[in-house]
Amino acid sequence: MKISVVGTGYVGLVTGTCFAETGNTVTCVDIDVEKIEKLSAGKITIYEPGLDILFERNIRQGRLSFTTNLKEGIKDAQIIFLALPTPPGEDGSADLKYVLGVASQLGELLEHYAVIIDKSTVPVGTAEKVTERIKANARVEFDVVSNPEFLREGVAVDDFMKPDRVVIGTSSARARKIMETLYAPFLRQGNPIIFMDERSAELTKYAANSFLATKITFMNEIANLCEKLGADVDAVRKGVGTDSRIGKRFLFPGIGYGGSCFPKDVQALAKTSDDNHYDFKILKSVMEVNADQKTKLIPQIKKHFGSMKGKIIAFWGLSFKPHTDDIREAPSLYNIEKLLAEGAIIRAHDPESMENVKKVLGSKISYHATPYEAATGADAIFIATEWPEFRTPDFAKLISVMKSKVIFDGRNLYELRDMQDQGFTYISIGRKTIHA
Repeated sequence: MKISVVGTGYVGLVTGTCFAETGNTVTCVDIDVEKIEKLSAGKITIYEPGLDILFERNIRQGRLSFTTNLKEGIKDAQIIFLALPTPPGEDGSADLKYVLGVASQLGELLEHYAVIIDKSTVPVGTAEKVTERIKANARVEFDVVSNPEFLREGVAVDDFMKPDRVVIGTSSARARKIMETLYAPFLRQGNPIIFMDERSAELTKYAANSFLATKITFMNEIANLCEKLGADVDAVRKGVGTDSRIGKRFLFPGIGYGGSCFPKDVQALAKTSDDNHYDFKILKSVMEVNADQKTKLIPQIKKHFGSMKGKIIAFWGLSFKPHTDDIREAPSLYNIEKLLAEGAIIRAHDPESMENVKKVLGSKISYHATPYEAATGADAIFIATEWPEFRTPDFAKLISVMKSKVIFDGRNLYELRDMQDQGFTYISIGRKTIHA
């Protein structure tokens, strides 16, 4: 098939590359000239494990190309994906200006029947709005389909190539047949393709992410209660997670969720509910709890040190989760901001996201090549992201370079007994404090 993907951000680049991998000819379109030049030169613009291999192979074999020209990009395309940003507005609603802007252009440019696919996470009713915009100038038939993505940063290639399910929202038999053909190579193991109406498909994405955000937040509330009661959240998590009705995933407590999906999707669903005169109380609580959870360790840091002025804090991890360079809504940034305001000095290390953080914080903090370099002379370590390389550090080396043996762990990486044996003061989430 000839496929066009409009938008080369995280979703667009993964989508285009993975469809090229199954033999399709894919053209990706973006208005960012510098990005398109880099991609055309074979330089990948995001960090996602395994994507670089597919990206390089499909460029080399001529199945994946890039352009800034929308007319050129959609020429002869049977399928056009809209993978455009839908950033949250000040009121939490999803901003559709990019999606609807491209839709308006497509009406004038379409020369033959095509399936236009909303791949971006969009509010309920967007397929109808996109249809109206295209129809205003269209001279040919077309169908608009909702096909939400369910990609987890860090494992997006596996998620795309071996999806749990594919959700398709369409009322067109013609579009349905094309979508079945398009996704057939990804569903050979029998995982379902689920057809529904467009509005239900749009809501499915928001419902899924909001439920997962709620699950994380509920466990964080349990962790906070554990601290009050003297219980151990790790034990509680295991006892709860082995119930097959609940499951083990998304039950790890920490300093809140971040990233590009959960925060804006929860906000957008809450705004949709408000607009339709429904008081979605659970979602409002989820947003409130998560906002507080992100900086939960700050009072304990201040209590431990008293004055933060001149204290050196080594941040291990800056991205919102491991295996990505994405820092959108990352808890690390909220904590760094508060500690800087208190006069602390921040030394940071992250395997992938430091360049992105430099664009936000510049020289307000220092950046270091290794976790041990960041910890040199530090009064404490703050673990903000659970990168695998932080799980089994050389504690003897760490002790030798730090000013004092203190760890504030926002991701519960270490066993309490090990921290006690190593002689650290160790403060984590939902567990007792270990004093040196």
